[in-house]
Amino acid sequence: MVFSSPLFIFIFLPITLAAYYLIPGRAYRNIVLLVLSLLFYAWGEPTFVLLMVFSIAMNYTAGLLIEKFRQNKGKARTVLVVSVVLNLLLLALFKYTGLFVDSLKSILPFMQSVSTPIIPLPIGISFYTFQAMSYVIDVYRRETGVQRNPAYFGAYVTLFPQLIAGPIVRYRDVADQLVDRRETMDRFVSGIKLFAVGLAKKVLIANQLASLWNVLKVGTETNGILGSWVGIIAFSLQIYFDFGGYSDMAIGLGRMFGFEFLKNFDYPYISKSISEFWRRWHISLGTWFREYVYIPLGGNRKGIARTLINLMVVWGLTGLWHGASWNFALWGLYFGVLLILEKLFLGKLLEKLPKWLSNLYMLVLVVLGWALFDFTDMSALGPYLASLFTVGKAGLISHDALVYVVNYLPILIAACIGSTPLVKKLHDSITANTAGEWMDVVLVAASLILCTASLVAGGYNPFIYFRF
Repeated sequence: MVFSSPLFIFIFLPITLAAYYLIPGRAYRNIVLLVLSLLFYAWGEPTFVLLMVFSIAMNYTAGLLIEKFRQNKGKARTVLVVSVVLNLLLLALFKYTGLFVDSLKSILPFMQSVSTPIIPLPIGISFYTFQAMSYVIDVYRRETGVQRNPAYFGAYVTLFPQLIAGPIVRYRDVADQLVDRRETMDRFVSGIKLFAVGLAKKVLIANQLASLWNVLKVGTETNGILGSWVGIIAFSLQIYFDFGGYSDMAIGLGRMFGFEFLKNFDYPYISKSISEFWRRWHISLGTWFREYVYIPLGGNRKGIARTLINLMVVWGLTGLWHGASWNFALWGLYFGVLLILEKLFLGKLLEKLPKWLSNLYMLVLVVLGWALFDFTDMSALGPYLASLFTVGKAGLISHDALVYVVNYLPILIAACIGSTPLVKKLHDSITANTAGEWMDVVLVAASLILCTASLVAGGYNPFIYFRF
């Protein structure tokens, strides 16, 4: 069951909201959220819900033990290290075992007879593992208090709005909200609006762009140079509206239950550098790696050489976090190198360029990066990248590719405009008066109707970040 399914929108969500608001008392409402979030996860992953319960119990216990051994730094540090290692081992077991075995088989001839184990990947394990780890680390650092109520901690880890694809919510950002949050009508209404916006981004834009990309992706030799560029641009917009849409839906759902999650996307495609892009894209993941990897490694406090090494470590890990395939590691290192170049000299040069030129620089490099991201088959990646820079037999663009591009041109234009603040500015100016509130009602209703019709007609199309 996913946010963009009629089953969730018209059955699970209304029942959950009714159960939540009919039961008085913060403690009981958190228990309702815990139970229903586990049911939500179990709907699609009935076996792996036990893994999640184990993760909750392990990290909850680790927090209590760290608090118990507060005066004994050695024991507290041991608990921290053991909990972090266990979390990472669980993540590695389910996510990277196949990659590890395949890599060994490629370099060790005697491993050729070993079959690669096929281990199903629990949905959302990367997200809830990072959340649970951040809690234990923050308790050890005394940046948040220990949570003694297991239902409260369980609700934090399993909270269904952001359970399976983020944003990654640090415990200290919602600790007070777990204990004392206010559910107001204004917050609830704004949550509905944001959920509808996210749903429209996913269903009406991202899903349509996916259809275009799926066709052009396999037409490397017949697209033509322009067709290949349109294809990878379509994917660049698809992944933004897909994951950005999910984040909007998650934040909107959180508001319906009185929570306020931090923004996860801030119009990244208007950036003027790669550094700025990553301050605007998947903000929660960037914040997590900065807080729990980059700064502990020394950040930029130990000289330029150490800073550059730290950046490459962080971006190598960021790439592998996204998937058990070497193209993700290559993708992460690609951006690590670009960020290093900007830190060394390119950043100052970009500040002197006209804004449109620095924005073009960012867009070209980011779009090329998305090609590295999507092609898990490295043998197909090279030819596609080559097709972006060579005029082959198809010339500028083939007839078939042109037909597809023309058919999807309205959605491409809408996506380009929607990836900038222009739509929000226009909406805010129109809804600045009382009459504008009625327009929001109409837009939300229209969005739900159109999205439902599209889902019924088009079938299931999972969020891209479910696989991470």
